[in-house]
Amino acid sequence: MSKKRKVLILLATYNGQEYIERQLDTISAQIDVDIEILISDDNSSDNTLSIVNNYVSRNKISILHNKKKAGASSNFFNLIENCNIEHFDYVAFSDQDDIWYTDKLLAAIDLLESSNCDGFSSDVTAYWPKTNTKKLLKKSYFQKKYDHWFEGPGPGCSQVFSKRSFDLFRQFIIKNSNKLSSIDYHDWLAYAFYKYNNLKWIISPHPKMLYRQHNSNVMGSNIGLYSKLLRFKKIQNNWYTNQVIAIYELVTNKEFNEFVKFEKLKSKPFSLRRQRLHSLVVWVLIITGFLKHK
Repeated sequence: MSKKRKVLILLATYNGQEYIERQLDTISAQIDVDIEILISDDNSSDNTLSIVNNYVSRNKISILHNKKKAGASSNFFNLIENCNIEHFDYVAFSDQDDIWYTDKLLAAIDLLESSNCDGFSSDVTAYWPKTNTKKLLKKSYFQKKYDHWFEGPGPGCSQVFSKRSFDLFRQFIIKNSNKLSSIDYHDWLAYAFYKYNNLKWIISPHPKMLYRQHNSNVMGSNIGLYSKLLRFKKIQNNWYTNQVIAIYELVTNKEFNEFVKFEKLKSKPFSLRRQRLHSLVVWVLIITGFLKHK
């Protein structure tokens, strides 16, 4: 029998008392892997830490405490900066409120190894527990040359990384720790870093978790008219533009406007995002001058 691969789970919590126990149960139930969990709590004011502490005696769990509330992305950056991956084979992100299938990690690792890739994400099943509604959230469209600058690869809670590649990303985060305040999505940043540095990434079409949807989600499924209106508003108020530029310039240490000119993006309408329509929308933002460094 082959030796079980060791996986470090980086789990961010904040006021998750309603969900965290189920999440920890499904992480603990992962088959054919040896796991440890590092939790960063963002000053929860409910019983989240009490529930977590009940698990510490039964599982390999360590806890980091933020001195002040930092927000979701900063909570993950805290985990990345302060984790010790020396004795692990893989690293995975986890939210506090999802439901993992028992082979979630094993399936990711098997695909990483069989495809010789460094980073993994996947489609997920969006789940509304109050109505028991489920819907596939597809992210596994064919990767495009520039998609990493204009979208993430799927929810961070689906992501798994090889030790070698994650150590490179971790060193990048530590080096740039004073520049991360403008980055809202740690998982999108990871994807951009990996692809820019020629680290191979695979997006699996096989969902292995229920991606819980509720009112307090920091990130959601982007399904439905209301979510589409919210995305349009983010474009309108420059949030999307600011994220694209911040991620590009942080990862490359180059100017975004020069990138647009040098790569002749105005002539490449279908190379910007994985879905053709989404790519065309971004292309329109570029040719109209909406998406540029002011």
